[in-house]
This record gives sequence, structure tokens and C-alpha cells, in this order.
Amino acid sequence: MNRIFKYLLQGILYTAPFAVTLYILFFVFDFLDGILSGVLAAINLDFPGIGLLLIVIFLILVGYLGQTIVANPLKRFFRATILKVPILNIVYSAFSDLFSAIVGKERKFNKPVKVLVNREANLYKLGFVTEEDLTVIGEYDKVAVYFPHSYNFSGEMFIVPKDQVTPVHLPPGDVMKFIVSGGVAEL
Repeated sequence: MNRIFKYLLQGILYTAPFAVTLYILFFVFDFLDGILSGVLAAINLDFPGIGLLLIVIFLILVGYLGQTIVANPLKRFFRATILKVPILNIVYSAFSDLFSAIVGKERKFNKPVKVLVNREANLYKLGFVTEEDLTVIGEYDKVAVYFPHSYNFSGEMFIVPKDQVTPVHLPPGDVMKFIVSGGVAEL
């Protein structure tokens, strides 16, 4: 009996947000349709679906206001607070840079390459060139290559000789999927 009750609670947790959202949308649609039908009838105009159109416009407006007035200031406040904490700022900055390199505007993983890592065994590793100019650290014939780990959201970055790096002419997303899947995903 205890297990059935747990399943009931899980079912409620899974469906409640969806059901509440549908209920609110239906309530708003019904409310707007009731108001607008009277107004439209008074001016002798028939416009089917105006309630739905107004809901879509309303949701877009709420989403825009929520993003610009609520979400962005909260993100800035959260970021500024974390950046003031000595150790957290290093961890946060590193992960923030990593995520923006993967999915942000400043995508860095867009140059897939194959790198010779062992000449004797003719062993190659797939990765992504993240920086081609390493003169700031005194390396002139090398590039920075990031190697994602398979089945994990982590990786390693190596500085390798340019002559051991071969471009892979495939979409970067496909190469990342191939590496992260451990070579199981098709290219």
C-alpha cells in the first residue's frame, strides 16, 4: 500500500505542473473570450480565435518582461555575488566559460581535429582546437586541443605540436556526440 501511495505522489508531481498550466491557460482563454465576445458583439464584429491570439501575445509579453526585468537582474546579482567569493569565483568562472564555449555565443568547440598521440602505435585522439595562438605562454608551434571524455561531461586539454593535428571535416556537434558516446554514435 505504501508503494502505491508513493506512485500516486510521483504521478501528481509529474502531471501537476502541466495540468495547472493547462487550467490557467483555459481560464484565461475563457475569461478573455467572455469579455471580448461582448465587446465584439457591441461593435458588430466577429473575430473567432481572438482569445487564443491574445493569450499568445500575453505569454510572449510575460516571457519578455520576465526575462528582462526579473531574470537578467537576478542572474547579474547572483554572478556578482559568486564572483566576490574567493574559491567559488574560480570554479564558477571556469564552468561558465566552459558552458559558453559549448553552447553560448562564443562557441569554441567548432574545430574538430584528429591528433596523433602515439607515433609507434599510430594512435589518434579526437578533440577540438580551442586556441591557435599560444605565444602568450611561450609556445609558438603548438595549439591548445580539448579532448572530451567519453560518457562524462569532462575532458582534458593538451598543448600539442601543430604538425600532429589534422582537421576533421565533419560537423562539430557530430564529432562531440561521437566522442562523448564513446564511439557508439554514428558519424
